[in-house]
Amino acid sequence: MDYGKFTYEQTKREREARKHQKQIEIKTIKFSPTTAAFHREISVRKARQWLTEGKKVKVVVQFRGRQITYPEIGEQIMTEIAQELAPVSTIEQKANLEGWSMVMMLAPEA
Repeated sequence: MDYGKFTYEQTKREREARKHQKQIEIKTIKFSPTTAAFHREISVRKARQWLTEGKKVKVVVQFRGRQITYPEIGEQIMTEIAQELAPVSTIEQKANLEGWSMVMMLAPEA
């Protein structure tokens, strides 16, 4: 068996497989605990559009200074967003606190 021919065919198969795989894009929307409802609605509308296009949406609530002592405000924001986007999405990763930010991942409805 010719090793050069074998490696050539293997790389050719890998390249062909890479061509046909589907890459999922992740879009991010950021909020703070003091974000106004109007701006939140705009971001949720944009997130709904991305989810219908098949993209995943990462929702981030960024805390600053002493805001971190009230993580329940971030959880409330996350639940409101999840409820608004429930018809077009599923929660892939629940809201959890990672350092100074709370992160939640939404995937398009299958």
